Amino acid sequence: MTGPVSPYLAPAFYETALATGRHRDIVGGRWDETAGAQMAALRDEGLTPADRLLDIGCGCLRLGHRAVPWLDTGHYWGTDASLALMRRGWEVELTDADRARLPLAQLIEDADFAFPGLPATIDMAIAFAVFTHLPAGRLRPALAALKARAPRLRKLLLTLFLAPEGHDGAFRQPDGVVTHATRPPWHRSAATAEADAAAAGFALHWRDRRLPRGQRLAVLVPS
Repeated sequence: MTGPVSPYLAPAFYETALATGRHRDIVGGRWDETAGAQMAALRDEGLTPADRLLDIGCGCLRLGHRAVPWLDTGHYWGTDASLALMRRGWEVELTDADRARLPLAQLIEDADFAFPGLPATIDMAIAFAVFTHLPAGRLRPALAALKARAPRLRKLLLTLFLAPEGHDGAFRQPDGVVTHATRPPWHRSAATAEADAAAAGFALHWRDRRLPRGQRLAVLVPS
């Protein structure tokens, strides 16, 4: 494999995107469609305004600009590899009223899925189109770290690209995206994802829900 394991790790990736006003583009585009799909999935899984939500890989607040005004004040937390990207979203994608509902301290730079500074009161979490950009080996330690840092967590919503067991080549997803076992965008087998979840202390349940780019939705419940 040549190149970074994730396009987000390319040199000056964030700096270039932010300098050219492309903060929405680098989180996948399809801004309103994807934010709507995220909110719908969370609400269908039982999210309420009183819950404290963690948005893993929140980027420039594609979900956040919908979730912040819907949740109780201070109940949205976000992590991402780039603090600058999160700040750009906070500055330009939230209204003045919404910025008052989301302290900047609740946007945490975290490239390693260590969840530093995360409160123990998180009720639900979502990682949407995050591990689709990372190799399979990154998932299990991230899940274990989340479980340790969020003892009250009820559910984690996770999206992945799947391919048949042992499929080592390119694989075309239902929405037309071509994924790979050895470079981004990454796919893995359902069995691999289930084993990673179980090893980290979660039971994984697949949902038959159509998501942008053919991602599959997994709901992980602490076991």
